[in-house]
Amino acid sequence: MRKCLPIIIYIVLPLLLLSCRGVRESGSLGNQDHGDTIPMKYAEHLLMVRYKDYVEVTLKDPWHEGRSTKYEIRSQGVKESRSQEVRKPLRRCVVFNTAHASLLQMLGALDAVKGVADVKYMNLPEVRRRVSKSEIIDCGDSMNPDIEKIVELEADAIWLSPFENSGGYGRIEKLGIPLIECADYMETSALGRAEWMKFYGLLVGREHEADSLFAEVERRYWELKNRAHEKAAVRSVLTERLTGSVWYVPGGRSSMGKLLQDANGRYAWADDEHSGSLPLAFETILDRAGEADVWVFNYIGDEPLTYGRLALEFHGYRQLRAFREQHVYYVNSLQVPYFEEVSFRPDWLLEDYIKILNSENPEEEHLRYLRKVRK
Repeated sequence: MRKCLPIIIYIVLPLLLLSCRGVRESGSLGNQDHGDTIPMKYAEHLLMVRYKDYVEVTLKDPWHEGRSTKYEIRSQGVKESRSQEVRKPLRRCVVFNTAHASLLQMLGALDAVKGVADVKYMNLPEVRRRVSKSEIIDCGDSMNPDIEKIVELEADAIWLSPFENSGGYGRIEKLGIPLIECADYMETSALGRAEWMKFYGLLVGREHEADSLFAEVERRYWELKNRAHEKAAVRSVLTERLTGSVWYVPGGRSSMGKLLQDANGRYAWADDEHSGSLPLAFETILDRAGEADVWVFNYIGDEPLTYGRLALEFHGYRQLRAFREQHVYYVNSLQVPYFEEVSFRPDWLLEDYIKILNSENPEEEHLRYLRKVRK
C-alpha cells in the first residue's frame, strides 16, 4: 500500500465522513422559479436543476439526511442567495486529487488547472510536465497546502475531497475562494461515481464533452456486464490485503463490491449492506474467502511482485487458495494510471476483472491495470 495519507483516505472510504463546508441547508433555497432537473440515472448524492440564468447544484450529505451543500453555477450576474456562487467556466482551479485532474484532462480542460496538490502522487505525465515548466504550480501537500501559493494564483476554485472528522479545512476555507467538494467517492455504484463528471464538466464549460464521455462509459459498462452475465458465475474473488493488523474488504453495497458482482464474480460479502469498506481480522478473511479462486489487491513497488516477497510480508497469505494455486493479481499504481482513471472510467476496470474471472490465464498484455504475481 502506498504510504500516503491522502491516497489511503481515498481508498478506505468508510473511514471518511463528509465534513460539509460552504452553505448547508436542509430545505430548498426558497427560489420559486421553475427549473428543469438535469437527469441523474445513477448518482444518489448529486442533484442539478437548470434555471434560466444558472444551475443549482445540491451535494447531498450521505450520512446526515436532510443536510447538503448547495452551489449556484452561473456565468454572469449576481443574485442574492443562500448558496455558494461559482462563476463558470472556471479557469484557474487548484485540484487536490489526481482523479479529478485526470478527468479534466479527459474533458480537454487541463488548461483550467493552474495548481495541484500531492503532485508526486499524480501519475499524469502532462501534469508533471506542466509543473516542471511552472505552467501548473505545485501547491504542496493536500493535508497542509501552501496557502500563499494558492493566493498568488488568484484561484477561482479549489477542488478537494471532504474527510471524516477533519475539523474543517483550516485556513483554506477563510480565503473566500469557492471550495468544490468532490464527494463522488461516496457513491455506491461505479456509474454513480462516474456520473459526477456532469457536474465537473459544467464547472469548466465542458458539459457536452462530459455528457458524451459518460454516455460512452455507460454504454461500455453495460455491454461488458451483460456479456459477463451470459453464463453463471464460476470464479470467486477476494480483494485487498492486510494493512497493519486489519484487512479492509469492500462492503456489498460499495461501488467496488458492486463492480465485482457486475464482473460476474462470486464475492463473499455480496450480501453485506455496507456501502464502505469492512475492517476485518485475517481469521475472518480466511474463514469466509480463504478458498476464493482469485485474489486482487493494490501494491506499490519498483519491481514486479513475487510470491516469495508476498509471503515475507505475511506468512498467513500462504493459507489462501489463490496464493497456493497462483491466481493472484495486483495493481501497481506507480506503473499504471489506476487512481487517475478508474473513478471516471470504471468500464476499463470492469473489463480487467471480467477477463481474470472468466479465464484461467488471461494474457497480461490484454489487461489495462492488473498484473499477475510472479513465481
